[in-house]
Amino acid sequence: MLKLDITGEKGTLMKTIFRLLTQLSSRRSISYLAGRLAKSKWSKRWIPHFIKVYRINVEEAEKRPEEYPHLNAFFTRRLKEGVRPIHPEPDTVVSPVDAIVTGIGEIREGTILNVKGQRYTLAEMLQDTEREKKYRNGYYLVLYLSPTDYHRIHAPISGEIIHTRSIKGKVYPVNRFGMQHMKRVLSRNRRLITYLQNEYTEVAIVKVGAMNVASIQWSERLQSKRVEKGDELAYFEFGSTVVLLIREESFQFIHGLTEGDRVKMGEPVGRMVMYKDLL
Repeated sequence: MLKLDITGEKGTLMKTIFRLLTQLSSRRSISYLAGRLAKSKWSKRWIPHFIKVYRINVEEAEKRPEEYPHLNAFFTRRLKEGVRPIHPEPDTVVSPVDAIVTGIGEIREGTILNVKGQRYTLAEMLQDTEREKKYRNGYYLVLYLSPTDYHRIHAPISGEIIHTRSIKGKVYPVNRFGMQHMKRVLSRNRRLITYLQNEYTEVAIVKVGAMNVASIQWSERLQSKRVEKGDELAYFEFGSTVVLLIREESFQFIHGLTEGDRVKMGEPVGRMVMYKDLL
Protein backbone atom coordinates (compact mmCIF):
# COMPACT_ATOMS: atom_id res chain seq x y z
CA MET A 1 0.00 0.00 0.00
CA LEU A 2 1.30 3.46 -0.91
CA LYS A 3 2.14 5.53 2.16
CA LEU A 4 2.02 9.30 1.79
CA ASP A 5 4.76 11.37 3.34
CA ILE A 6 2.79 14.42 4.47
CA THR A 7 5.63 16.02 6.39
CA GLY A 8 8.25 16.42 3.63
CA GLU A 9 9.26 19.96 2.73
CA LYS A 10 8.65 19.49 -0.98
CA GLY A 11 5.07 18.60 -0.33
CA THR A 12 3.03 15.54 -1.20
CA LEU A 13 -0.16 14.63 -2.94
CA MET A 14 -2.34 15.61 0.04
CA LYS A 15 -0.54 18.90 0.53
CA THR A 16 -1.02 19.64 -3.17
CA ILE A 17 -4.74 18.93 -2.89
CA PHE A 18 -5.08 21.25 0.09
CA ARG A 19 -3.17 23.97 -1.70
CA LEU A 20 -5.58 23.68 -4.59
CA LEU A 21 -8.48 24.10 -2.18
CA THR A 22 -7.00 27.11 -0.40
CA GLN A 23 -4.94 28.92 -3.05
CA LEU A 24 -6.59 28.35 -6.42
CA SER A 25 -6.95 30.90 -9.16
CA SER A 26 -9.62 33.56 -9.55
CA ARG A 27 -11.77 31.48 -11.90
CA ARG A 28 -15.21 31.26 -10.32
CA SER A 29 -15.91 27.87 -11.87
CA ILE A 30 -12.82 26.34 -10.27
CA SER A 31 -13.55 28.08 -6.99
CA TYR A 32 -17.11 26.78 -7.00
CA LEU A 33 -16.03 23.21 -7.71
CA ALA A 34 -13.41 23.34 -4.96
CA GLY A 35 -16.06 24.51 -2.52
CA ARG A 36 -18.44 21.74 -3.54
CA LEU A 37 -15.68 19.18 -3.18
CA ALA A 38 -14.79 20.38 0.34
CA LYS A 39 -18.45 19.99 1.35
CA SER A 40 -18.85 16.51 -0.10
CA LYS A 41 -19.11 13.44 2.12
CA TRP A 42 -16.11 12.03 0.26
CA SER A 43 -13.90 14.82 1.65
CA LYS A 44 -14.37 13.56 5.21
CA ARG A 45 -11.52 11.09 4.66
CA TRP A 46 -9.18 14.05 4.11
CA ILE A 47 -9.69 15.48 7.58
CA PRO A 48 -6.94 13.41 9.31
CA HIS A 49 -4.48 14.37 6.54
CA PHE A 50 -5.50 18.03 6.78
CA ILE A 51 -4.83 17.95 10.54
CA LYS A 52 -1.35 16.49 10.00
CA VAL A 53 -0.37 18.71 7.09
CA TYR A 54 -1.26 21.90 8.94
CA ARG A 55 -0.47 20.66 12.46
CA ILE A 56 -3.84 21.66 13.82
CA ASN A 57 -4.43 21.43 17.56
CA VAL A 58 -7.56 19.27 17.60
CA GLU A 59 -7.75 19.53 21.40
CA GLU A 60 -9.13 23.05 20.94
CA ALA A 61 -11.94 21.97 18.60
CA GLU A 62 -15.52 21.80 19.81
CA LYS A 63 -15.91 18.25 18.41
CA ARG A 64 -13.70 15.27 17.72
CA PRO A 65 -12.38 15.14 14.11
CA GLU A 66 -14.47 12.10 13.23
CA GLU A 67 -17.68 13.96 14.14
CA TYR A 68 -17.38 16.44 11.27
CA PRO A 69 -19.34 15.34 8.16
CA HIS A 70 -16.91 16.84 5.61
CA LEU A 71 -13.70 18.87 5.30
CA ASN A 72 -15.48 22.23 5.16
CA ALA A 73 -17.29 21.53 8.43
CA PHE A 74 -13.95 20.83 10.10
CA PHE A 75 -12.36 23.89 8.52
CA THR A 76 -15.12 26.14 9.90
CA ARG A 77 -15.08 24.41 13.29
CA ARG A 78 -15.88 26.25 16.49
CA LEU A 79 -13.60 25.98 19.49
CA LYS A 80 -14.28 24.75 22.99
CA GLU A 81 -15.57 27.39 25.33
CA GLY A 82 -12.77 29.22 27.11
CA VAL A 83 -9.83 28.32 24.85
CA ARG A 84 -9.75 31.89 23.46
CA PRO A 85 -10.19 34.13 26.52
CA ILE A 86 -11.33 37.65 25.66
CA HIS A 87 -9.18 40.39 27.17
CA PRO A 88 -11.45 41.80 29.88
CA GLU A 89 -10.35 45.43 30.19
CA PRO A 90 -13.01 47.72 28.68
CA ASP A 91 -10.51 49.91 26.81
CA THR A 92 -8.91 47.16 24.73
CA VAL A 93 -9.59 46.39 21.10
CA VAL A 94 -8.99 42.66 20.57
CA SER A 95 -8.05 40.67 17.51
CA PRO A 96 -11.20 39.42 15.80
CA VAL A 97 -9.41 36.31 14.51
CA ASP A 98 -6.44 33.96 14.84
CA ALA A 99 -4.04 35.30 12.22
CA ILE A 100 -0.68 36.68 11.13
CA VAL A 101 -0.33 40.46 10.95
CA THR A 102 0.45 41.28 7.31
CA GLY A 103 -0.12 45.04 7.52
CA ILE A 104 -0.33 47.60 10.32
CA GLY A 105 -0.23 51.36 10.55
CA GLU A 106 -1.92 54.71 10.06
CA ILE A 107 -4.26 55.60 7.23
CA ARG A 108 -3.14 58.79 5.53
CA GLU A 109 -5.69 60.92 3.72
CA GLY A 110 -7.81 57.91 2.94
CA THR A 111 -4.95 55.69 1.75
CA ILE A 112 -3.62 52.51 3.34
CA LEU A 113 0.10 52.43 2.56
CA ASN A 114 2.48 49.56 1.89
CA VAL A 115 0.48 46.37 2.40
CA LYS A 116 2.90 43.94 0.77
CA GLY A 117 4.15 46.82 -1.38
CA GLN A 118 0.71 47.96 -2.51
CA ARG A 119 -1.56 50.91 -1.69
CA TYR A 120 -5.28 50.71 -1.03
CA THR A 121 -7.75 53.54 -0.83
CA LEU A 122 -10.73 53.53 1.51
CA ALA A 123 -12.89 54.51 -1.45
CA GLU A 124 -12.19 51.25 -3.25
CA MET A 125 -12.13 49.16 -0.07
CA LEU A 126 -15.42 50.35 1.44
CA GLN A 127 -17.26 51.78 -1.57
CA ASP A 128 -19.13 54.11 0.79
CA THR A 129 -18.30 57.81 0.47
CA GLU A 130 -19.93 58.92 3.71
CA ARG A 131 -18.62 56.14 5.94
CA GLU A 132 -15.06 56.27 4.65
CA LYS A 133 -14.69 59.85 5.94
CA LYS A 134 -14.52 58.59 9.53
CA TYR A 135 -11.44 56.47 8.76
CA ARG A 136 -9.49 58.82 6.46
CA ASN A 137 -6.76 59.40 9.06
CA GLY A 138 -7.42 56.42 11.26
CA TYR A 139 -5.65 53.09 11.66
CA TYR A 140 -5.59 49.73 9.92
CA LEU A 141 -4.63 46.17 10.78
CA VAL A 142 -4.47 43.46 8.10
CA LEU A 143 -4.86 39.92 9.43
CA TYR A 144 -4.21 36.86 7.24
CA LEU A 145 -5.72 33.54 8.24
CA SER A 146 -3.77 30.52 7.01
CA PRO A 147 -5.36 27.05 6.64
CA THR A 148 -3.93 26.23 10.08
CA ASP A 149 -6.00 28.88 11.81
CA TYR A 150 -9.40 28.95 13.44
CA HIS A 151 -11.64 30.63 10.86
CA ARG A 152 -14.44 32.31 12.79
CA ILE A 153 -14.56 36.10 13.10
CA HIS A 154 -15.50 37.87 16.31
CA ALA A 155 -16.31 41.38 17.52
CA PRO A 156 -13.15 43.36 18.43
CA ILE A 157 -15.11 45.73 20.71
CA SER A 158 -18.46 45.79 22.46
CA GLY A 159 -21.02 47.98 20.75
CA GLU A 160 -23.83 48.19 18.25
CA ILE A 161 -23.76 46.98 14.66
CA ILE A 162 -24.76 50.15 12.82
CA HIS A 163 -24.39 48.85 9.26
CA THR A 164 -23.43 45.79 7.25
CA ARG A 165 -22.63 45.48 3.59
CA SER A 166 -21.82 42.78 1.06
CA ILE A 167 -19.62 43.78 -1.89
CA LYS A 168 -19.29 41.49 -4.89
CA GLY A 169 -15.82 40.78 -6.22
CA LYS A 170 -13.22 38.33 -7.43
CA VAL A 171 -11.85 35.26 -5.68
CA TYR A 172 -8.12 35.91 -5.97
CA PRO A 173 -5.88 34.14 -3.43
CA VAL A 174 -4.98 36.24 -0.38
CA ASN A 175 -1.81 34.30 0.45
CA ARG A 176 1.66 35.88 0.18
CA PHE A 177 1.87 35.28 -3.57
CA GLY A 178 -1.54 36.80 -4.26
CA MET A 179 -0.90 39.84 -2.07
CA GLN A 180 2.45 40.61 -3.67
CA HIS A 181 1.85 39.73 -7.31
CA MET A 182 -1.84 40.48 -7.95
CA LYS A 183 -3.08 44.04 -8.09
CA ARG A 184 -5.02 45.27 -5.01
CA VAL A 185 -6.45 41.90 -4.00
CA LEU A 186 -7.99 43.22 -0.76
CA SER A 187 -10.19 45.71 -2.60
CA ARG A 188 -11.05 43.51 -5.59
CA ASN A 189 -12.20 40.34 -3.82
CA ARG A 190 -15.64 39.75 -2.38
CA ARG A 191 -16.12 41.48 0.98
CA LEU A 192 -18.54 41.45 3.88
CA ILE A 193 -18.23 44.57 6.05
CA THR A 194 -19.50 45.07 9.59
CA TYR A 195 -19.48 48.56 11.10
CA LEU A 196 -19.44 48.43 14.88
CA GLN A 197 -19.79 51.49 17.11
CA ASN A 198 -19.75 52.31 20.81
CA GLU A 199 -19.67 55.61 22.71
CA TYR A 200 -15.91 55.96 22.19
CA THR A 201 -15.02 54.67 18.74
CA GLU A 202 -16.13 52.99 15.53
CA VAL A 203 -14.51 50.11 13.68
CA ALA A 204 -15.06 48.52 10.29
CA ILE A 205 -14.40 44.78 10.12
CA VAL A 206 -13.74 44.09 6.43
CA LYS A 207 -13.87 40.37 5.76
CA VAL A 208 -12.14 39.57 2.46
CA GLY A 209 -12.99 36.28 0.76
CA ALA A 210 -10.70 34.32 -1.51
CA MET A 211 -11.47 30.72 -2.40
CA ASN A 212 -14.99 29.37 -2.77
CA VAL A 213 -17.74 31.60 -4.20
CA ALA A 214 -19.60 31.48 -0.86
CA SER A 215 -16.39 31.92 1.09
CA ILE A 216 -17.77 34.25 3.80
CA GLN A 217 -20.90 33.55 5.81
CA TRP A 218 -22.69 35.53 8.51
CA SER A 219 -22.88 33.68 11.81
CA GLU A 220 -26.22 32.12 12.67
CA ARG A 221 -25.50 33.12 16.28
CA LEU A 222 -25.76 36.79 15.38
CA GLN A 223 -29.29 37.58 16.55
CA SER A 224 -28.99 41.17 17.77
CA LYS A 225 -27.43 44.46 16.71
CA ARG A 226 -25.88 44.75 20.15
CA VAL A 227 -22.75 42.59 20.52
CA GLU A 228 -20.19 42.07 23.23
CA LYS A 229 -16.46 41.91 22.62
CA GLY A 230 -15.69 38.39 21.42
CA ASP A 231 -19.16 37.59 20.06
CA GLU A 232 -19.14 35.64 16.80
CA LEU A 233 -19.92 37.71 13.68
CA ALA A 234 -19.12 35.51 10.68
CA TYR A 235 -16.84 32.75 9.39
CA PHE A 236 -14.65 31.95 6.41
CA GLU A 237 -14.77 28.91 4.15
CA PHE A 238 -11.17 28.61 2.89
CA GLY A 239 -8.76 31.43 2.13
CA SER A 240 -9.30 34.60 4.09
CA THR A 241 -8.12 37.98 5.38
CA VAL A 242 -9.65 40.53 7.75
CA VAL A 243 -8.88 44.24 7.44
CA LEU A 244 -9.70 46.02 10.69
CA LEU A 245 -10.20 49.78 10.32
CA ILE A 246 -10.41 52.08 13.35
CA ARG A 247 -11.66 55.64 13.07
CA GLU A 248 -9.25 58.51 13.52
CA GLU A 249 -8.21 59.95 16.88
CA SER A 250 -9.66 57.08 18.86
CA PHE A 251 -7.01 54.38 19.06
CA GLN A 252 -3.40 53.39 19.77
CA PHE A 253 -1.77 50.05 18.93
CA ILE A 254 -0.35 47.81 21.63
CA HIS A 255 3.34 48.66 21.94
CA GLY A 256 5.54 46.35 19.87
CA LEU A 257 2.84 44.88 17.63
CA THR A 258 4.34 44.61 14.16
CA GLU A 259 4.05 42.92 10.79
CA GLY A 260 4.78 39.21 11.01
CA ASP A 261 3.42 38.81 14.54
CA ARG A 262 0.88 36.06 15.20
CA VAL A 263 -2.20 37.01 17.18
CA LYS A 264 -5.02 34.97 18.66
CA MET A 265 -8.66 35.93 18.74
CA GLY A 266 -9.39 37.80 21.97
CA GLU A 267 -5.85 39.09 22.49
CA PRO A 268 -5.47 42.89 22.69
CA VAL A 269 -4.14 44.63 19.59
CA GLY A 270 -4.77 48.18 20.79
CA ARG A 271 -6.52 50.50 23.19
CA MET A 272 -9.21 53.11 22.76
CA VAL A 273 -7.67 56.51 23.34
CA MET A 274 -10.30 57.78 25.75
CA TYR A 275 -8.55 55.72 28.43
CA LYS A 276 -5.01 56.87 27.64
CA ASP A 277 -4.74 59.18 30.67
CA LEU A 278 -5.43 56.19 32.93
CA LEU A 279 -2.68 53.95 31.48
